[in-house]
Amino acid sequence: MMRVQVIVAGFVAVLVGFASSVAIVLQAATAAGATASQMTSWVSVLGFVMGITCLGFSWYYKAPVLTAWSTPGAALLATALSGHSMAQAVGVFMFSGLLTLLLGLSGWFDRLSKWLPLPLAQAMLAGVLLQFGLQLFKVAPDDPLLLALALVLFVVGRLRWPRYNIPLILLASCLWCAWSGQLQVQQLSWQWPAWHWVTPEFSWQACLGIGLPLFIVTMTSQNLPGVAVLKSYHYEVPVSPVLNVTGGLMLLLAPFGNFSLNLAAITAAICAGPEAHPEAAKRYQAGMAAGMFYLLTGLAGASIVTLFLTFPQTLIAVIAGLALVATISANLSAATAEGPYRDAATLTLLTTASGVSLLGVSSAFWGLLVGICTLLLQRVRQV
Repeated sequence: MMRVQVIVAGFVAVLVGFASSVAIVLQAATAAGATASQMTSWVSVLGFVMGITCLGFSWYYKAPVLTAWSTPGAALLATALSGHSMAQAVGVFMFSGLLTLLLGLSGWFDRLSKWLPLPLAQAMLAGVLLQFGLQLFKVAPDDPLLLALALVLFVVGRLRWPRYNIPLILLASCLWCAWSGQLQVQQLSWQWPAWHWVTPEFSWQACLGIGLPLFIVTMTSQNLPGVAVLKSYHYEVPVSPVLNVTGGLMLLLAPFGNFSLNLAAITAAICAGPEAHPEAAKRYQAGMAAGMFYLLTGLAGASIVTLFLTFPQTLIAVIAGLALVATISANLSAATAEGPYRDAATLTLLTTASGVSLLGVSSAFWGLLVGICTLLLQRVRQV
């Protein structure tokens, strides 16, 4: 039987992943000229594929392997798809899925992830998560009382009831937001999902101009940090089979709105940390719990979008930040510990945390590149 904190970790992961970026996904759909029913189809199919893959991967590998849509990819699409039809957009999604499948079949990404030094992976992950952790205090002007309540409960809870700390903070924060009128659930109504097929149209200009950048952004900003999460907690998961499945599902379900599917980083960290379960071998249950909640989002369609959009951004930022504190501190400590990788890991951390984006590629990739180049230069000087 799953513990309460395992179920809550799965729910928090879905809440953070869904509510924090679903608006960007809808903007991407709008840029392609999607109708309201097609937007519902996008959300429903994405919830479905994330649900079955989180459940399947976590159970099969006995590790908290979570999938997600590519939020940076959705942001890219929100601007790049303007002027293109939905049919051309589907062609772009299928092209990106094909590249993902080919990369998985080649085994190149799997070999690259095995060569990645653990301290650099931990530094990159800490840099990615640090941006979320800082959001915890950036919301202070919007709702200082909510932040104060959450911080007090976090500090006291870590000492008194560490297993149920995040569940209690989530409950107390929701009650506070409801009491202060920040949760508006009166307009919620049930709607069954309906998937809408869009016949793809392939344009080589769109595939190269949008599909290729979508593929690169997803690999560097989602899959690489996703691998770093698993490595930082010593979960040995072969990446190539995961890419085969995610790429294949993108090809199969792109006509319904599955624009991307990849390893999760932020939400996976929530389920992989000690807050999810004190025993690392049982944290895969948190990944399975997240899968069940994602399936509910797929079944609920538009209703779940409305529900998650009722959660204030301040609440999401507070819960996400506190849920990631243990993971951030553990990876910061490991990445900057004394040893041969310390300088390279520190530079990786700083570059990633800066949020710099060059040539449309996220800071996670550049941080890793800076770290690897530092290691190579150090070894050359030692020869």
